[in-house]
Amino acid sequence: MVETALRRPPLAGLVPPPGDAVVLAPVPPAARFILRVRPAAQTAAGEAFGGPLPTIACRAATEGARAALWLGPDEWLLISPDAPDFTALAGVPHSLVDVGHRQAGITVSGPRAAAALNTGCPLDLDEAAFPVGMCTRTVVAKTQIVLWRTAPETFHVEAWRSFLPYVCGYLAEASREFSG
Repeated sequence: MVETALRRPPLAGLVPPPGDAVVLAPVPPAARFILRVRPAAQTAAGEAFGGPLPTIACRAATEGARAALWLGPDEWLLISPDAPDFTALAGVPHSLVDVGHRQAGITVSGPRAAAALNTGCPLDLDEAAFPVGMCTRTVVAKTQIVLWRTAPETFHVEAWRSFLPYVCGYLAEASREFSG
């Protein structure tokens, strides 16, 4: 008898019920890629991805449900609801690595989301210092993450799947301080 594996979200049953000050929620499943490409090929890479690559360091660019986060001088994290057709990049020097099985994401939102994140993240998350659209690699409680502010009170956190339960548990505990 053949058994079929069921795809289960990485945080199934681990996300706490929403609070009034901080809400943790898994993001929908998505394809994720790390793209490394030289500046001369950025436009071609964006066209192949189906959305522009950001032109300002540590910023994200979105096109519908697709997002490109600039993580380094020649490195982007690409997030898409489906796997884009990158065949247009054939012949263009680049590196494209599928990291969709390695990592997943959660959103941290609410009026105290930045404060909850700051219990374990050393960055200044005040909106003046970390505005909407900014993204970077950082840590939360010893865990490497990619942090992206998607709205004034909403952050997207990307981490390796094996660390997400720890990050979610840490942030759930940190959020208790801000519960009413």
